[in-house]
Amino acid sequence: MRNQDIVILGGGPAAHRCVEALQARLADADLPADALPTITLLTEEPYAPYDRVALSRRLVGTDDLTLGDRQLWEAPNIALRLGERAVGIDRVSQVVSTASGADYRYDQLVLATGSFPLLPPLEGADLCRVYRTIDDVESIRVDLDRLTTSLGRAPRVLVAGGGLLGLEAAGGVKDLGAEPTVVNAAGWLMNTQLDEGAGQALGRLITAQGLPVLLDVYPARVIGTGEPGAVTSVELSDGRLLDMDMVIFAIGVRPRDELGRLAELEIGERGGVVINEACRSSDDAIYAIGEVASFDGRCVGLVAPAYTMAEVCADRLLGGGAVFDGFDTATKLKLSGVDVASFGDAMGDTPGSLSVVYADPARGLYQKVVVTDDARTLLGGAFVGDASAYGSLRPLLGRELPSEPGAYLASAGASAAQAELPDDAIICSCNNVTLGTVRNTVNGVGCDACTDLGELKACTRAGTGCGSCVPLLKKTLEAELVKNGQTVSRALCEHFAMSRQELFDSIRVLGLTSFDEIVSRFGQGHGCDVCKPVVASILASQRSDYILDGGRGGLQDTNDRAMANMQKDGTYSVVPRIPGGEITPEKLAVIAAVALEFGLYTKITGGQRIDLFGARLEQLPEIWRKLVDAGFESGHAYGKSLRTVKSCVGSTWCRFGVQDSVAMAIELELRYRGLRSPHKLKLGVSGCARECAEARGKDVGVIATEAGWNMYVGGNGGFTPAHAQLFASDLDDATLIRYIDRFLMYYVRTADRLQRTARWIEDIDGGLEHVRDVVVHDALGIADDLDAAMASHVDRYEDEWAATLADPERLRRFRSFVNAPTTPDPNVVHVSERDQVRPATDAERMSTAVMIAGPSIGRRPEDPVHA
Repeated sequence: MRNQDIVILGGGPAAHRCVEALQARLADADLPADALPTITLLTEEPYAPYDRVALSRRLVGTDDLTLGDRQLWEAPNIALRLGERAVGIDRVSQVVSTASGADYRYDQLVLATGSFPLLPPLEGADLCRVYRTIDDVESIRVDLDRLTTSLGRAPRVLVAGGGLLGLEAAGGVKDLGAEPTVVNAAGWLMNTQLDEGAGQALGRLITAQGLPVLLDVYPARVIGTGEPGAVTSVELSDGRLLDMDMVIFAIGVRPRDELGRLAELEIGERGGVVINEACRSSDDAIYAIGEVASFDGRCVGLVAPAYTMAEVCADRLLGGGAVFDGFDTATKLKLSGVDVASFGDAMGDTPGSLSVVYADPARGLYQKVVVTDDARTLLGGAFVGDASAYGSLRPLLGRELPSEPGAYLASAGASAAQAELPDDAIICSCNNVTLGTVRNTVNGVGCDACTDLGELKACTRAGTGCGSCVPLLKKTLEAELVKNGQTVSRALCEHFAMSRQELFDSIRVLGLTSFDEIVSRFGQGHGCDVCKPVVASILASQRSDYILDGGRGGLQDTNDRAMANMQKDGTYSVVPRIPGGEITPEKLAVIAAVALEFGLYTKITGGQRIDLFGARLEQLPEIWRKLVDAGFESGHAYGKSLRTVKSCVGSTWCRFGVQDSVAMAIELELRYRGLRSPHKLKLGVSGCARECAEARGKDVGVIATEAGWNMYVGGNGGFTPAHAQLFASDLDDATLIRYIDRFLMYYVRTADRLQRTARWIEDIDGGLEHVRDVVVHDALGIADDLDAAMASHVDRYEDEWAATLADPERLRRFRSFVNAPTTPDPNVVHVSERDQVRPATDAERMSTAVMIAGPSIGRRPEDPVHA
């Protein structure tokens, strides 16, 4: 092979994968250094190639999105040129020219220039934002922060586009505290990936997450103040005028094929550089991969086909014969915590195909499996709300299903088939990894055996793309280890070889009370941030002692140590308990007075509580003294414990109510307050079947019937939402409480670390039926023990903040400095780091100290600085 110059244009996943694949093949070829081709990558951005799929993570944080190992760019035959924008291609001389005036000669050129976001030619388009690069999202984040400060409220953001990128953008700005509204020109969300039923189900779930959605409408005009980027309102195509502070467009992309056009390469009818199965353009020396490449008349903006093209291109550049045989459009993701997946012919467009569908509009669930007319061969599928079957089905695309299609619709009451998948089935479509490759790697066939999930991902690259295949990858690893006679580790961490359940039972039986005792008996080393909070939680759930005494303070997470939720600016939020949401005017007045006195931002939560934000550590005892004196107690918003019991007004006020839901909610909240558990717990009580308390979205949901109460379990929000399942019907008050006692205590004893009740029910042997047998029928003979454990918790409960205020030694934890006085030092002035509202006076500048604190959430420019 002669030494050659390969130039790659682009800075996204396709460009990075091409360089990575070239180097991997060159390493296998074991060529001498002087025979290696030189690989030059030109990217116009100031960043090394990064993961554009994960931009939403950069919007809400400072995640490093750089792809792969940075050492790749240190190889002697690779040159990474940042901020180098290509402006022309001379195909005769085989030279790429850049905006800086530099020229780069090539033997082979790869176009991986990606796409650009669409911005329609509407009035006010110059005021709109797009969502495509790191600079785009960081600009949005900075301006949202500025708007929050200047407006004194949450900014209103209109996101145009109901596809993948638009929903991610909306979810991201919502996480930043803004109030987004999504508008979509089509009649349902994700209309290019999902059919109408799935799109409508997704819309209901997205709306339930607090993201308003407007369909069949689009922005017609954006109105501003005349200042750069200053938006005041948006006129929609139906004439409505919405007050808005920012507009983000995510309505689609177009391939960045301008270099191809200038070089007179063949361009597709809808744009993009036309390629053949070798990813080669109309010029044999020029390849195109990723979103800029047009294959079979279309360009696709998904990472899996981009990676496949990159691998094919790398193989061809080095003399191989790999071919690109089409687009894999499978997608699986979480949008605002909602599971969404589609693959293959998700629309059911194949002639003669059959669609097997399960839909539950009330729950926002939609599951669809598309098969051939004989109901045997899998053609595609779409899932919204519950995509658990995706991992089992995706590798079977184009194959005969081992079970009836309905067996994969778990929400219909069936359980997905568990037949073993064949070796040639693709487990990771992003990296085209087969199950056979994974199994061989685990078993050491042709390589060293990989028996750890991290090692397996590194060796095979499976699970390193979008990550949707990781659950199946983990199951495959464990299955192969079991076949080989190996024990699958359930270790809590490197310091404890036991699972959380085993550790819980051992601590309970032996009556251990300290971390030192526990680690010396069952573990090794000094512990870590995984096992310490777990042990602290176990001890708290078994003993109900003050959580920071007996050396347990050092085991706790930051929030538990402060008994308050730390916010992103370093201040804390205070959440007094309001059982069942019932509160007197006098108590409301106390909360208002505290908020005014300490300059706190107030927010009514979805759990019928009032959050007070912006308190400094040393202010917490002062704030809580006023609240405790007024009859409040800790709401445990900081702990893995009971958060709230939400209720409607029930039969007390509502004309539809059939039971007193408020009284039941108050009784349950007072009973389970302070109960430490593997994860946070939420309950709900609805006074009738209209379900105004949203009880089926809670760990335990209670819905009134004319004959008593229906009990539901296993409903969760968060990253993997689940609707609760019916556990028992028409219960009287005493039986209901007894069943909830046992259910919660059995969960506390047997769930894994940070495992919500929904996932616990899925994972425990026997599932919901087993839990029902234990709780209702005492199948394990432990009902009396569970009852006694809960009774002990109820009897020994003590409000943590009341206990803190009564003990001067405990109050010492809440001093900003070790030598701080018990009252605030008048010489210490707290100013805002970014939104300081006035310059410090001469006296303040000469003061003993100035503490720099983060910006108080929701504080207005005219608010005073509190000393």
